[in-house]
Amino acid sequence: MKKYTLVLLVLLITFGACKVVAEAPRETTEPVKEKVERSTREIKEELTEKGFKIFDYVDEKTKDTVIMQQYFIAFLKRGPNRSSNKKEVDSLQELHLAHLGKMYEEGYADISGPFGDDGEIRGITIYNTPTLEIADSLANIDPMVKSGRLVIEMHPWWAAKGFPLR
Repeated sequence: MKKYTLVLLVLLITFGACKVVAEAPRETTEPVKEKVERSTREIKEELTEKGFKIFDYVDEKTKDTVIMQQYFIAFLKRGPNRSSNKKEVDSLQELHLAHLGKMYEEGYADISGPFGDDGEIRGITIYNTPTLEIADSLANIDPMVKSGRLVIEMHPWWAAKGFPLR
C-alpha cells in the first residue's frame, strides 16, 4: 500500500508542478498584410494599358490558360574597351552593379547575372518593359556599356507572367 501511495504522490507532484499558462493576445502596431489576389482580367488590362504585349496560352495537358508577356533579354557581351587598369575596372564594376540593382528596385529588370565561363557573352539582364526601345535605352545607360567595356545585344522574349524560376 505504501508503494502505491508513494507512486501516486510522485505523480501528483509531477503533474501538479506543470502549469498551463494561457498567453494573452499580443498587441501590435504592425498592419495586417493580406494577400490580395487580382483577377486574370485585371492583370491583362493593367499590362495592356501600360503598353505590354501579351497573349493567352492554353496548356494542352492541364487546359489552364496562362498569360504570356513579352520581356527583353539583354545579352551583355565583351566590348572593345578592355582596359586592364584595376582601379578603373573595379570602379566600373561597382557602378555596373549599382545600375543593375537600381533597375531591379525600380521594376525595370527582373533578373540579372553573369555567366560562369569566360566567353564572349558576359551575362544577361531580363527587362520588364513595354518596348524594346525602353529596354535598350536602360541597358545602354549601364556604366560598363557607356565605357565600352560591354556592348548590348537585345532580344524580345516571351515568358509566362508571374511564374517563378525553379
